[in-house]
Formats: sequence, structure tokens, C-alpha cells
Amino acid sequence: MYQRLIRYRTKPDQADANIKLVEAVYAELHRTQPDGVSYATFRLNDQVTFVHVVQVREEPNPLIAVKAFGEFQAGIADRVDQPPFQEELTEVGSYRFFASWQSQSHPTTGR
Repeated sequence: MYQRLIRYRTKPDQADANIKLVEAVYAELHRTQPDGVSYATFRLNDQVTFVHVVQVREEPNPLIAVKAFGEFQAGIADRVDQPPFQEELTEVGSYRFFASWQSQSHPTTGR
């Protein structure tokens, strides 16, 4: 199992396109419901910085099989002015951070 935080900044004119691609990933995840992964995406107040938090419980990473995730990754270099930076996360504690809230969240955005 691993947990990662991925952070990047899009070009200002690409932020909305990035949102659409991310929403497509979540729409497919909600349709296919793959096991072994928890995933969340956040847009920061500057409107161009994005943070993704992923927890993979078993390899291979189920996101790799998500077609929309491949499409999101394919064009990322053209959308960003600060490339993705990944950090491993070690959980110290959490409360309803992933799975507990999914049933109450919006089916596309997770909100």
C-alpha cells in the first residue's frame, strides 16, 4: 500500500480544461468502481494549483486501467507551468478522509 500527494500548477488558460479532464476521471471511477484505490483532487484558491491525494492498496494501481485517467495524463505537460511533484505520505491519523464520504459526495466531482 502507498499514499501519495501530487501537486502541480496549470497555465491560467488551462485550468478549466484540467477540471474537465479530472471530472471525466471521477465519472469513470464512479461508473466502474475499481477496488484498491482511494483518490481525491482539490483545486486551491489560486485557481491554477491542483493537489491529488491517492491511496493504492494493491499493485497494479487501478487508476492505470481508467481510460479517462490516461487521457488526463497524456496532455499534462501542455497544461502545466509547474510540473507534477509527488510525495509519499505516511498517515498519522485520519477521520472519514476517503471511503466514508464517497456515498455522500457528488457523483462526478466528489463534492
